[in-house]
Amino acid sequence: MISLRIARRYAKALLSIGREDGQAETYKEELAGFAKLLEEHKELEQAISNPLYDAASRKKVLQAVVERFGPSKVMASFFALLFDKGRIQYVKDISIVYEKLTDELANIVRADLVSAVELPEESVEKIRAALSKKTGKDVVMDTRVDPALIGGVVTKIGDLVLDGSVRTQLISLKESLQRGEGI
Repeated sequence: MISLRIARRYAKALLSIGREDGQAETYKEELAGFAKLLEEHKELEQAISNPLYDAASRKKVLQAVVERFGPSKVMASFFALLFDKGRIQYVKDISIVYEKLTDELANIVRADLVSAVELPEESVEKIRAALSKKTGKDVVMDTRVDPALIGGVVTKIGDLVLDGSVRTQLISLKESLQRGEGI
């Protein structure tokens, strides 16, 4: 819970700068890229954020990584600030919150679409258009296949889950039959 509050505070501050200088999308990409780099290289993340190593050495490692990563001056300063404030370990959380904030600003909502089989592009587009009409926002779809669904699709937008899978329908039917047996 604390990490979410910290992430929200830093993400809002960065978004404020991004809105002011018109670089909010650039910062989103740079922040996500840096978070991904640290996620993929855990030993690098440890070298930067582990307090068992002395701060001067960790900062040199961070500076070398940032220099090779090549972000904008604002993002390089932002990473240095996170380090100086002892918050560098929250880069991934900050990136997630920042992406949500920039999506809200751009009137975008992200949706996950899970289907039992690979869906044709026109079907995905029809679902995206229907969700866009329903939410009044542009919908960015992430699709994946899960054969365990048997058939149908499951769509998730934020906390809303639209489950039209055969698996869920079978489970509902089973529960209904079980309740009816006692009558």
